[in-house]
Amino acid sequence: MGSVIRIQSAGAADVIEVHPLTPARPGAGEVWVEQKAIGVNFLDVTQRNGAVAVPLPSGLGLEGAGVVTAVGSDVQDFAPGDRVAYATGPLGGYASGRLMPAHRLVHLPDEVSFEAAAATLFKGITAHYLLKSTYPVGPGSTVLLYGVAGGVGDIMARWAKHLGACVIGVVSRAGSIDKARAAGCDEVLVFDPQRLAQQVSEFTGGRKVDVVYDPIGRLSFAASLDCLRPRGMMVSFGASSGAPAAVEVGLLNAKGSLFLTRPSLAAHTATTEEYQMRAQEVLAALQQGIIQPQIWKTYPLHDAAKAHEELESGRSRGTILLIPD
Repeated sequence: MGSVIRIQSAGAADVIEVHPLTPARPGAGEVWVEQKAIGVNFLDVTQRNGAVAVPLPSGLGLEGAGVVTAVGSDVQDFAPGDRVAYATGPLGGYASGRLMPAHRLVHLPDEVSFEAAAATLFKGITAHYLLKSTYPVGPGSTVLLYGVAGGVGDIMARWAKHLGACVIGVVSRAGSIDKARAAGCDEVLVFDPQRLAQQVSEFTGGRKVDVVYDPIGRLSFAASLDCLRPRGMMVSFGASSGAPAAVEVGLLNAKGSLFLTRPSLAAHTATTEEYQMRAQEVLAALQQGIIQPQIWKTYPLHDAAKAHEELESGRSRGTILLIPD
């Protein structure tokens, strides 16, 4: 018998519970996937602690990879034995096996391991929409990225360099500088909100940057705005330090007719066609070596609480995976 993670209420990592799992028969349009690797993302933490509300009780997890063992009626694109992966949900990825809507699965190439897919697909789709849709990055672009020593940041830095951009990476500590350089950053700055804009200005010869990708939120928001050139774009796509304060519209004008957006992964994967397109491009980038899985640590599924504690503490230096028992 397998296992599944559930939470009855929002709270600290100790609200995570391990329950026995009995495989279910797939209904119309569904498949049963026996999972081999499960991705842990910061969104999982915010859903568990209540910062992002989910209906309770609930499962956790939006990303995984495994093998199809049963299919329901009307499923034509998948068969038992197929290697598959998914990202963006539905919730319930922290499980040894699960039902999945067939249209949210992607076929996994033999060259891509279960672990690589589970470590990369969710973060890669995030990077894809940010770099190719929110602000189309290309030759001549200068971008500022936070968290380049982490999972999403590493993928974004590598992909932005492949697209021809100049990448300024921001890290939280000096010990992460070498890792950020290895991801392709042209310059790496240790975050200091009082000095960041001046450092960026000095590196760019006073031009500053075209776009800032900021997943930090409250601690970094004001400094990020000051790093932008006139008519530059501020992309606030996370809030690991808390939500930014409300912005007066006139402030954007005063700082140079800036653009401000708060994009979401859900809005960029809402249709099957868009989701599949982004997923396929991420898998292709993996196969071509444009991006690389950055697996920092793996935990057994029953130790999901420990994985959350590591991620929430800021100690992690890459992606954390859960491996079904």
